Amino acid sequence: MSDRIAITPCGPIRGTVRPPGSKSITNRALVCAALANGTSTLHGALDSEDTRVMMESLRLLGVQVAHEPDSAVIRVKGCGGNIPVAEANLYVANSGTTLRFLTAMVALGQGRFRLDGSPRMRQRPVQDLLDALAQLGVQAHCELGTGCPPVIVSAAGLAGGKACVSGSISSQFLSGLLMAAPYARQPVEILVPDQLVSQPYVRMTLAVMERFGVKVYFEDFGRFLVPAPCAYQPQQYQIEPDASAASYFFAAAAITGGSVTVEGLSADSLQGDVAFCQCLAQMGCHVEYHTGAITVTGGKLRGIEVDMNAISDTVQTLAAVALFADGPTTITGVAHIRHKETDRLAALAAELRKLGAYCQEREDGLYIEPRPLHGAEIATYDDHRMAMSMALVGLRVPGVVILNPDCTQKTYPGFFDDLRRLCSLSLT
Repeated sequence: MSDRIAITPCGPIRGTVRPPGSKSITNRALVCAALANGTSTLHGALDSEDTRVMMESLRLLGVQVAHEPDSAVIRVKGCGGNIPVAEANLYVANSGTTLRFLTAMVALGQGRFRLDGSPRMRQRPVQDLLDALAQLGVQAHCELGTGCPPVIVSAAGLAGGKACVSGSISSQFLSGLLMAAPYARQPVEILVPDQLVSQPYVRMTLAVMERFGVKVYFEDFGRFLVPAPCAYQPQQYQIEPDASAASYFFAAAAITGGSVTVEGLSADSLQGDVAFCQCLAQMGCHVEYHTGAITVTGGKLRGIEVDMNAISDTVQTLAAVALFADGPTTITGVAHIRHKETDRLAALAAELRKLGAYCQEREDGLYIEPRPLHGAEIATYDDHRMAMSMALVGLRVPGVVILNPDCTQKTYPGFFDDLRRLCSLSLT
């Protein structure tokens, strides 16, 4: 792919698209399958940088993983909760799910495990997870003393018992603990003493665990009881299309005044990000929920005030739509996205201003006031969601150029191909 892509404006788009499998579900299912007793088959699995580094890390841990990208199938021969190797050096690139989930998973082993990633990954927090693991009898520390990777885990199995973990920065700390906990030597009680961000992702974790045979009992996202020792059972598992990826096509319908149907999702999807459609409805779009599909039709857009804590991966998408609304849009509740692939609030504010919008960066969100827009070269900060969301602006505004579009390899390698087909665009 080129180091830049120029987006050509188009008229109202009308069409149907099916995004690739959910990254979040794929990586959770990979962990549960890797720990299960027997062989699992994952259908509709995502093939992207994030899932590839997860699969390669599992292989380095001695788990047999066979990937068939053309058929979107992954077969995993589980290790029964016994990590086959006593030492591994795992590179996770900038995959937060891989780093956090496997830090907890390798604690089940016997030996020394090192987890490292890209320069940005070395800036992403993990200390809260290590503190919780210590309460469960695990020796783990950050190699550079920064509270961020590289992480060293000196594993001797998971004792179990009670642990507290903060939920204010990332729900992935809790999800990692939950998925490893069934293989502790005694039951595990996990307490979350503060606000848990991105709660739908924890619901997703619990649902995937239950599908693999382990039911977790919880109270108001503040207390979780995991039965242990017990084991995951192998499954034939169908993975939904990625709802975060679908948000870009829903937003394309809103921005161009067209109509787009995304196949494979529904109102009762396992993924919380389908609630992005409710934001578009508030802004003036018409949303239809079908059996196995969702259609968004654009309307006269108006600005809204919205707390996006539960669907924070779609903040950038909503910001793109907000540029074309009547009146300002205020996004709150998303301070934690400063710790993602980039500081997403600062990055969004900078790039929206380049396009001519008025954007006020706030501690936990953004205030966006539409102004006459013009083209610009958009920096993506090696963040896949910056590239995909800001490309949507070019559907209406001439001269929008996306730099480093290849960063979409992280979760959606075929994004620009799908956008081109749906919108009949000439991307150069």
